[in-house]
Formats: sequence, structure tokens, C-alpha cells
Amino acid sequence: MNAELQTLPGEPAADAVFDAHPPPDVCGNCGAPLLGAYCYTCGQPEKSMVRSLHEVSSDIADIVFNIDSRIFRSLWDLYLRPGFLTTEYFAGRRARYVTPFRLFFFLCVIAFFAVQSSLNVTQLDNAIKLDGLGSSSDIGVAHTVEQVEQRKQAALVGMDAAKKAPGIPDSARAEIERAAKKVEEKADRRIKELQANAAAPGPASETSKEASTKSDFNLFDIDGRPFDEKSNPVKVSWLPDAMNTRLNTTIGHIRSNIEQARHEPSRVVAGMFSVLPQTLFVLMPLFAVLLKIIYIFKRRLYMEHLMVALHSHAFIFQSLLLLALLHMLRDAIATSAPALAAATGYAIVAAWIWLPLYLVIMQKRVYRQGWFLTVLKYCFIGLCYTFMLSLGLAAAIVIGLAIA
Repeated sequence: MNAELQTLPGEPAADAVFDAHPPPDVCGNCGAPLLGAYCYTCGQPEKSMVRSLHEVSSDIADIVFNIDSRIFRSLWDLYLRPGFLTTEYFAGRRARYVTPFRLFFFLCVIAFFAVQSSLNVTQLDNAIKLDGLGSSSDIGVAHTVEQVEQRKQAALVGMDAAKKAPGIPDSARAEIERAAKKVEEKADRRIKELQANAAAPGPASETSKEASTKSDFNLFDIDGRPFDEKSNPVKVSWLPDAMNTRLNTTIGHIRSNIEQARHEPSRVVAGMFSVLPQTLFVLMPLFAVLLKIIYIFKRRLYMEHLMVALHSHAFIFQSLLLLALLHMLRDAIATSAPALAAATGYAIVAAWIWLPLYLVIMQKRVYRQGWFLTVLKYCFIGLCYTFMLSLGLAAAIVIGLAIA
């Protein structure tokens, strides 16, 4: 029998045996046999991007389909079942839902896009008034001697009235007198500057004419004079010249944006929304740290608190998305279907009520404490996070004005 199998190289029988038992596929990176979609030795995937466009497109469509098939289930449970996704994740049932970070990221992008689309720029400009922003009574930015005198007298009258108030302590009266003296000194210094600019020939007089056309908005003073990125810049001694130049350019850009925002407040809102998602990305891990501190005796890992933070923020973004859509629907049908628009208004109110109620129920179900402790910790966490969020919003506004 062995003799029958012995054939010379190149004979058909040998080729048939080779075709019946082809060599196993091997990893192109390390040469190990492939037993699945990934190499068990080095982890390299079997499929590469060097394939036909049809195969690559099919894979991309499959990935998107899988995300879509899970995201609707995740969105339903996220909005209507407080804490359910988090407890499911902790229990190990994760494959049927979108991962917490992907859900957070997806809803964050979609929600801010919807909110920005629903904002009415004209209504914002009419509702928000920033004309009083900046000190229009600041002596240091007055452009004529008459303006200096008017602003000086207005400041001194107010200080004199405060000084004559009944029951004012002597220390406070002395402080008011020192402030009045500084106002007079500043007025005299500004008058001398204006007179010198008016008397200077050539370029100096042109500079005076340009200054008279500038706005009276001022961010702050440096050595008693208003900031100007060229004539009176900020100078930090320990920074190199290039950094000081960049700093002054940024401050000047912020000042010009604030000046425009005094007439178009929607620019401030648009700038804030452009950087607010990044701000919340920074605040969200800090919120998890806050949960870790508040529930330290629960002995939960930080990553568990991070999952709670991701799901709670994802719900907040989902609520913002729903509210933006409801507002757009109400505006669209306000004239054609007033009854339906009124019902939409009730739905908006219900969505606002459900937002804080959901979060406290979620906290109760995830951490499994009594209602008294849950509500107490919920209020404390809300107070702390409101403070953190206020700082984040302020930073978002400043950054938005700097990069707008």
C-alpha cells in the first residue's frame, strides 16, 4: 500500500493530495497559523485595508448597521429607565448596548448641533443686552477733555453722596476720599495726554484722530492707562517676547470680540457652544472623582463611577436634544396647529421636570441607598457640580472669544 502511494514528483496523484490538504493560512506579520479573524500570537487582524472597495464598503456598512441596531435600544432604555444601562453594564451584559463612551460622544455631538440649530439669533440679540459691558464712564478711555470732565464729575458726585451717607464709618469715609483723589489724578493725567496728542504734529495728531474714532470699551488698565496691545501692552517679565506678543494679540482679539458682542450677543453664545463640548469632556471625569469622594464608603472602583458619569451626561445630552427638537417643532407649528403647539409646550415642561427627577432616581438605583441619603447627596453633588460647571462655562466663554 505504501508502494502505491509513492509517486514521483510532478505526478497527478501528488497534486491531488496537495489540493485536498492545502497549507493553513499564516499571519503575514509573524508567520503563526491563523485560526480566526486575528492572529493569536501578535494580534494582527486577518483582513487589511488592501482589498476591493466593495469589501471595505461592506465592512463599513456592517459596522454602522451594528451601531444603529444597538443605539435605538440603548437610547430607549437610557431615557426611560434610570440607571438601567449602568446596572446592566456592571452585571456584564454589555454586548446588546452601545458602550458608555460611544453613547456619550454620539449624543454630545448630536445634541449640541441640534441646540445650535434651534437658537434664534435675532431673539438672542434682542434678549441679551451687553451695551453696559465695560466701563463707558472710565476716564482712561475718554477721547476729549469734555468727556474727561464729565466722567470725573459723575464719579465724584457718586463718591460724595456715598461719603455723606448716615452712619458710615470713618475708615470707609477715608477710603472714599482716597478713591476720589485717584479719580482726580487720573483725570488730570488723561487731560495732559489728550492735550499732548492734540499739540503733536504729523503722525501723533493722526494717532489722536484715530483714537477719537475708537470705542470707549476697556478691559482693564495698566499703569493707570487703558490696555492697548500696541501702545500699552501687558508685559510679563518672565515670559519671552514672543509669548508676550502672543498674549497681547489674544487679549486684543478678546476685546474686539467683546466689543462686537455688545451689539451681537449671539456671538458670545456661538463661541461658548463651539468649545462647550470640550469643556464637558474635561468636567465629566472630574464629576466621576466627585462621585468617588461622596460614595467612598461604597468601595466602588473609579471606573464604576466613570460609567455612572458617562451615562448621566449622555442622558443630559439626550434631554437637550429632545428639548431642542420639541422647541423647533413648536415654532414650526405655532401658527398652523396652535393646539398641537400647546401640547408640545406641555411636553417641554415635562421633559424639564423629568431631567432632575431621572438623575436622582438613577443615583438611588445604582448606589442602592435610602431616599434620605440619596437626596442629600444628590443636592450636595448638584451644588458642587453647578460650581464646577459655572467655572467651565466661564472658561468656555473666554476660550470662545479668544478663538472666534
